[in-house]
Formats: sequence, structure tokens, C-alpha cells
Amino acid sequence: MQKTITFLLVFITTLTLTAQEKNKKIEIKQVIETFFEGLHKGDSTTMKTTLHKDVKIQTTSTNKEGINILQTESKEQLLTSIANKKPEHIYLEKLLSYDIKVDGNLASVWTPYEFYFNGKFSHCGANSFQLFNNNGKWEITYIVDMRRRENCKALKEKK
Repeated sequence: MQKTITFLLVFITTLTLTAQEKNKKIEIKQVIETFFEGLHKGDSTTMKTTLHKDVKIQTTSTNKEGINILQTESKEQLLTSIANKKPEHIYLEKLLSYDIKVDGNLASVWTPYEFYFNGKFSHCGANSFQLFNNNGKWEITYIVDMRRRENCKALKEKK
């Protein structure tokens, strides 16, 4: 009988921890989805709700000479560029998958993507997000995205 009770306690604890982990991942994914909802709508106010006050934003790419470039943008620059987006400009960043890792109040999210501008394929790459659970609210503390035009699934499908 004691073995049965011990087994049930371990089983219930495992289920509870698994459910909590799943709930955290759902919350984190929602933050990323809200960020992109703001991007797509040109709504910097929505985007701002997902960002920590000290967020760091970077982009990496390779220039025409084959040199790897890392550019840094401030939170204000990002939000201003989104707020000033022309209504006729349509952004669609199609996330291909989510790989979410969580440990306590730290989360990491990897999202490969394809980017379309006014319905036309522009580039592909991956985003890496770091999030912090700021006392009950997940916030993006770091974003780095990689952009490229070669080896993109969307380009291969056109051929």
C-alpha cells in the first residue's frame, strides 16, 4: 500500500510540474506572438508591451563582400520605425517553428522565419529571443535576428 501511495504522489507531482512547464511555454509563446502582431499591424504600442525597459536589439547578416555584420538598434529606434511604417507597407514575418527553453525566470526562444514585404518574399533567417519573468510578466530582454537571402525554403519552392 505504501508503494502505491508513493507512486501516486510521484506521479501527481510529475504531472503538476509538467503542466506548469507547459503553461510557462504557452505564456512565453504568447509574448512572441503579441510582438509580431504589433509588427504586422505597425502597432508600436502593442510591441512595447512585450519588451523589457532595457531590451537589447541586434541584427546579423553578411554583406555583399562576405563580411559578417552585427548591427545594434535601440528600443526607441525599433518602436519609432514601426510607428512610422507606411500603411501601404505590409510586413509578414512567418514563424516556421518555436523552440522554447525555460529555467526559472529565464527563457530562450528560437524561431526560424520567412519575411515577406507587400506579399513578396524578402529574406529568411532565425530570431533568438531571451525573456525574463519580471515578477509574473514575461518580457523580452534581448532579440537578435539573422537575415539571409540564400538557402531559404521559400526561394527553393519557387524554382
